Amino acid sequence: MLRKTNYWKNVNPTGALGDLISVFREAGPGRWRNSLIAGALTFGVFSIMATQSWKMERKLPDVTYINSWPADRTEAETRDFIIKNQQEKDDLQKRQAAADAEAQKLWMAVGQASGFDVKKMKAEADAEKAKEKAKAAAETKQTLEQVKIAE
Repeated sequence: MLRKTNYWKNVNPTGALGDLISVFREAGPGRWRNSLIAGALTFGVFSIMATQSWKMERKLPDVTYINSWPADRTEAETRDFIIKNQQEKDDLQKRQAAADAEAQKLWMAVGQASGFDVKKMKAEADAEKAKEKAKAAAETKQTLEQVKIAE
């Protein structure tokens, strides 16, 4: 048996039902039509919600394999491919170096016209580049040594 708690002892549905009836009577001539539409919509929404589930199976990822070379490629074809790519990379670096040199000339002209000591700035930048290049060479050497040890 349900016993009344402090909350439920103050609840009286007759007052709420009386208010609903009085509002319904004052609603006007379209009250039945509006009530039926509201009831149908409410029923429809709850019917849809009842068929839905929050549990969904995990969708497995689609794995796409990209084959950029044929599986039957020979060692000679692989070496030719590597050599060709290295040549393209070297050509790109040469073009980039030429463009960088031209841009450096332009910026030096602007800096000189602005009153900066461009020779000092260039010497500092060259020293920084040499330092980075030496660091990269040391890392490459260390990596190659590790590979030789692993073999």
